[in-house]
Amino acid sequence: MKLVFLSDIHGSAKWCAEALRVVDELSPDKLVLLGDVLYHGPRNPLPDEYAPAEVAAMLNPLADRIVAVRGNCDSEVDQMMLDFPCMADYAWILDGTQQIYCTHGHLWDHGNLPQLPAGSVFAYGHFHVKRNEDAGSLRLFNPGSVGLPKDGTHSVGIYDGSAFSFREL
Repeated sequence: MKLVFLSDIHGSAKWCAEALRVVDELSPDKLVLLGDVLYHGPRNPLPDEYAPAEVAAMLNPLADRIVAVRGNCDSEVDQMMLDFPCMADYAWILDGTQQIYCTHGHLWDHGNLPQLPAGSVFAYGHFHVKRNEDAGSLRLFNPGSVGLPKDGTHSVGIYDGSAFSFREL
């Protein structure tokens, strides 16, 4: 199974379009949205080409391939714009023996992990910084931020069926 992870788009039409070029290139089985899709949030600056309705229009045609979780900036109004469910606090993706727990990172994070089976992957966003490391019996994976990176690089995450990696935009 091939997955592409996007987190923290924050309504940036420019960077969403760049991320979707990677999605088109890789043709993943699923596009995983780790929250904060449309709204920039009151503490964040406006991202490049802030246009939440355009972001929704870009993502909606992919609805049948999207697995999405709610971020701290996502709301019921956002759900009204999207053709796929995005209000769950977490989702599981199972790929053979690989179990990937997907969440935004504002309820559970790398310093406050839920009880997960050994060997699971904890995939999350929220911090706008890439991370791919072992933490005891778990793998921590954060694809960074599409729209408002704090580490200087707009990025997406990739799971190719065996390993996790990043692609800078």
